[in-house]
Amino acid sequence: MLIIQNLSYTHPNKELLFSNINLTVNPNEKIALIGNNGVGKSTLLKIIAGMLEPSVGILQIENKPYYIPQIFGQYNHLTVAEALGIDKKLHALHEILNGNVSEENYDLLNDDWTIEERCKEALCHWQLNDLDLSQKMETLSGGQKTKVFLAGIAIHQPELILFDEPSNHLDIVGRQLLYNLIQNTKQTLIIVSHDRKLLNLLNKVCELNENGITVYGGNYDFYVEQKQMKTNAIALDINAKEKALKKAKEKERETIDRQQKLDIRAKKNVGKAGLPKIVANTWKNSAERSTAKIAGVHTEKIGNIKQELQELRSSLSETDQMKFGFDDSKLYRGKNLFIANNINFYYKNDEYLWIENINLQIVSGERIAVKGTNGSGKTTLIQLILGNLKPQFGRIYHTENKSVYIDQDYSLINNSLSIYEQAQRFNLTALQEHEIKIRLSRFLFTKDDWNKSCSVLSGGERMRLLLCCLSIGNQSPDIIVLDEPTNNLDIQNIEILTSAINDYRGTLLVISHDDTFLEQINIQRVITL
Repeated sequence: MLIIQNLSYTHPNKELLFSNINLTVNPNEKIALIGNNGVGKSTLLKIIAGMLEPSVGILQIENKPYYIPQIFGQYNHLTVAEALGIDKKLHALHEILNGNVSEENYDLLNDDWTIEERCKEALCHWQLNDLDLSQKMETLSGGQKTKVFLAGIAIHQPELILFDEPSNHLDIVGRQLLYNLIQNTKQTLIIVSHDRKLLNLLNKVCELNENGITVYGGNYDFYVEQKQMKTNAIALDINAKEKALKKAKEKERETIDRQQKLDIRAKKNVGKAGLPKIVANTWKNSAERSTAKIAGVHTEKIGNIKQELQELRSSLSETDQMKFGFDDSKLYRGKNLFIANNINFYYKNDEYLWIENINLQIVSGERIAVKGTNGSGKTTLIQLILGNLKPQFGRIYHTENKSVYIDQDYSLINNSLSIYEQAQRFNLTALQEHEIKIRLSRFLFTKDDWNKSCSVLSGGERMRLLLCCLSIGNQSPDIIVLDEPTNNLDIQNIEILTSAINDYRGTLLVISHDDTFLEQINIQRVITL
């Protein structure tokens, strides 16, 4: 059981991250914790894990949770055993087996005589058969580091597990093992993830924002349906308020026009009546006050409707449907871009990457996914297709083309430049300064952002800036290559990227383990290595 009451967290610089967090997690529940980048999902997990202290609030937890981090650099100096927190227990076991039967060693081992066997079984389950527990974490890939911590679940057997983007670095087989674990375990899970296939395996969605948590009793698809229903209801309210505003303005004009006509007619009658000047002036002032009062009533009513309309609009998601805005590729659809005849490649020891040579043809306009386990040569094949590598065996035919390679870190963004300077680098058609700034604003970079350094941008911001830069460049690439483009994005930014990619009409090559993303960008063919 986990109970969170009125929890708040403030950064050391006194900036409030979130407040009024209330959440109860019951045994065996499987919970998705979602929210836009920067709302504090990882911070909340660290508070639950005991790694951070909340600024305010109560946290009650029965058992120590097991935490699987998103970023592993802080463990690089440790061995695998140290990162898993089992190094002292293993050392005590070996000391006892070697005859050093001290009370300290027995206390450290705590009767866990099967610890070494459980480690080997757990690591083997996660495809880390040859991993040495004394090996440094820095020697492992991102996927292997994730698997080390996933193996720790079977080793420690915790009741509550906290996952922070667990599928980010996993290949197809690793992801399937993770999905199987989530489906079959009886342990309590809280998972931060943008992997929508994974999120659909969970039975509750908790959406975090700066003002608290909203709970949805279902999987991610159910959450999307509920959000869409809410959005549709707000859209209907907005439409009704817009009609009410229009009607109120028309009523205001009609009433004021009618009052003014009455005033003019009354003035004429007063003049004809020959009333004393002081009486006429009193009547005139009274009529003007009456007109002003009527105008004030309508102004207040219109102001209230405008305020309600603004509040409704601000409650809608900021997910803009951002487009590349390219001209179409100059290569006609169906033209041969790349032909490979019996190609193969090696980096060292004359050991070829692929057991069988590759024969492949790519034509203009195709949308292709490249899949395979880690180390199967996906990125190498892409570099061969782009002409950046040459095969050691076989022959390749290329059609001259313009290509853009976009990796998961969006490395086309230069960290030494400001946001405006980065956009200006892509200004090949001599757009005026104000036109570039309009484009930046369309991609959610406001005036306050233009001089900000690219080095401080999040993954989603880097993606949006690159989309903006490509739209400023205007000339459509013949080929766009996306290499794990969703790894560092939240769901909102994945939707933005999906919309932009669907607006592109050239040839698309994608390396991704995100099946939902591949489905939504209309992949037509899969190359599996």
